[in-house]
Amino acid sequence: MLIAFNKPYGVLTQFTDRSTPPRPTLAGFGLPPRVYPAGRLDHDSEGLLLLTDDGRLAHRLTDPRHKQPKTYWVQVEGDPQPMQLDALRRGVLLNDGPTRPASVRRIHPPPLWPRDPPVRHRLTVPDAWLEIAITEGRNRQVRRMTAAVGLPTLRLVRIAIGAHHLDDLAPGDWRVVDDVPPRARR
Repeated sequence: MLIAFNKPYGVLTQFTDRSTPPRPTLAGFGLPPRVYPAGRLDHDSEGLLLLTDDGRLAHRLTDPRHKQPKTYWVQVEGDPQPMQLDALRRGVLLNDGPTRPASVRRIHPPPLWPRDPPVRHRLTVPDAWLEIAITEGRNRQVRRMTAAVGLPTLRLVRIAIGAHHLDDLAPGDWRVVDDVPPRARR
């Protein structure tokens, strides 16, 4: 089974939390039993999270050797310049080594749900939206990449993993994905 879930802002990508007070987790969304996240999405990121009960499929979706692109809509602080976008496209040097090249393009503000809490808005500092696709998944990678080129991330929403898309799922909603190709299950 493969589940597509729209993870809301502030929710942990796990089913339990031992902190005090406990933070919201996946357990509060009525997901089927015995499914687990195929990958992670930080608590301050939103969007598509895939869950499965099939370990091989989870590995296929998350192992960087399979180069499943992960696509994000990213609101950044600043006005992206061609040099900054080119640096992201070539790959940037992070403290844990260089990233693979990314697909990057500037986009119009996408039609997204309001975030709670809302992104801070400053009248004197412009912001812009980028669509960024990466084929690896380091910890907070997209945020660190945009920061490395001088464009701090304000909001990050994953919209696709490989052929699987968020589509019209509202935050907190999920659906069973019927189109898992047989070769992905091997």
